[in-house]
Amino acid sequence: MSLDNSTLKKLGPLSVECSFTIVASSIQGSTLSVCYSVHQEVLFAWSQLLPFPFDLHQLVLLSSPWNRNGISESKTVTGDFGYVLQDVPHLTDYIPDLPTYSNPLQDNPAYSVVKQYFVHVDDSVPQKIVVHKDSPRGIHFRRAGPRQKIYFEPDEVRACIVTCGGLCPGLNTVIREIVYSLYHMYGVTRVLGIDGGYRGFYARNTVPLTPKVVNDIHKRGGTILGTSRGGHDTSKIVHSIQDRGINQVYIIGGDGTQKGASVIFEEIRRRGLKVVVAGIPKTIDNDIPVIDKSFGFDTAVEEAQRAINAAHVEAESIENGIGLVKLMGRYSGFIAMYATLASRDVDCCLIPESPFYLDGKGGLFEYIEKRLKENGHMVIVLAEGAGQELLSASMQSMNHQDASGNKLLQDVGLWISQSIKDHFSRQKKMTINLKYIDPTYMIRAVPSNASDNVYCTLLAQSVVHGAMAGYTGFTSGLVNGRQTYIPFYRITEKQHQVVITDRMWARLLSSTNQPSFISPKEDSEDGEENNISGEMKNEEPATPCWGDENCADLVTENGGASSV
Repeated sequence: MSLDNSTLKKLGPLSVECSFTIVASSIQGSTLSVCYSVHQEVLFAWSQLLPFPFDLHQLVLLSSPWNRNGISESKTVTGDFGYVLQDVPHLTDYIPDLPTYSNPLQDNPAYSVVKQYFVHVDDSVPQKIVVHKDSPRGIHFRRAGPRQKIYFEPDEVRACIVTCGGLCPGLNTVIREIVYSLYHMYGVTRVLGIDGGYRGFYARNTVPLTPKVVNDIHKRGGTILGTSRGGHDTSKIVHSIQDRGINQVYIIGGDGTQKGASVIFEEIRRRGLKVVVAGIPKTIDNDIPVIDKSFGFDTAVEEAQRAINAAHVEAESIENGIGLVKLMGRYSGFIAMYATLASRDVDCCLIPESPFYLDGKGGLFEYIEKRLKENGHMVIVLAEGAGQELLSASMQSMNHQDASGNKLLQDVGLWISQSIKDHFSRQKKMTINLKYIDPTYMIRAVPSNASDNVYCTLLAQSVVHGAMAGYTGFTSGLVNGRQTYIPFYRITEKQHQVVITDRMWARLLSSTNQPSFISPKEDSEDGEENNISGEMKNEEPATPCWGDENCADLVTENGGASSV
């Protein structure tokens, strides 16, 4: 049955412009399918004006997930008790009547011992697992894994893999496992590596990838495909994909890379191509939202221990020794925080999310003097993005960006080192000996450790299963210990940061015994505001971020992850 014009007029001009079809279903007596192309909040207004009753919690949103500007809207399914599935796009959303094929895994000897070959169509993973007894079931993501039916015959698949952005431990492992999964699970024999990041698509640089070629690459750091920042030209990239006959595109990179992947997916969908675009999130800073962690993070924390241990040895071997270690963390201090907690030798950890000041009561200089008097030495861990607001003399360079759209940060480690030396030189109370260590590029370049190698394997196998099943416009990621398929907009909507009102930061403060570095003025005047903003950092965004003024540029190479 259709809504008449008088009912539509009650809902306003936005609804009148659109055509809606309401189809009554016999499933549980009242479930509906609602075709719509306006914002989801309008849906609740429609429900009050429908000429027949239904249970809104059982509403299933199955319409075309594309708005009139050609940008994909969230594909959402709702169910009982506040269940919400934030689903990922599928090739059949814009190419109807695609043929399906039996999954060859059912005849794969490696899977003969598996009790259940395939993931159930209704399996999903909750985003939040800590709830109250009366809480709604909340947001879920589609569970990753092999499906009974696939949408590609192995002989027709021509896949490509590209790595973009900065280096990270585990890149070669992901490349290797994608190739192995395609070859040995699905019988796909045509896989290309795109050399040099996004610009490699239209520069026509390719590397044929076979199990023999990639067999030992997981033992090396970096990426055998090469990488670059920037170079994203959507039209040229999609033209290249068409010209080469590629129908599966695997993109490994941070949130800027995933934003680029999302735009590529939109253009492919607009052209009606049977091409899957799938991402694997990569950021050594562990700052991509939604997922538990990014690959390479465990390795980075482990390698950071070597630098911290060296700093500790240097500091305790000399009178009033200070070891200062700068670690990665442009906008998020996860590496610095976890490395500090793991080390137990650190006296002070400074991260971008927790402002600090140098002079005066409760400042960093006062704390350094106190620790030196107590212990005779001190170790400071500093994230690269911490204290940038203190570099007032260099603020004119803060608007400069690299090719990925990232702000070019000043070397806060060198600046703080010199500031500490200058302060104690002026005070003439004690002589200090400061050693500054920056292991950034050593950490980025190492091969992944055992934990990350296992994680990379799971990510690679999951993304291949999803692509063969026809899912597209998604990122494979770990959510609450389960592999999932996450729509691009959730990965790129914001950067996740350390929440300094969370328990994990409290654990660090209790480990280092450092002060909060909140100035008396901030504490008295802005305490309530700071508390509110801290709480809001944990809240989920109300709507996806689609290029408005709050979003980073298209090719920004940063992302997020959660603290526990």
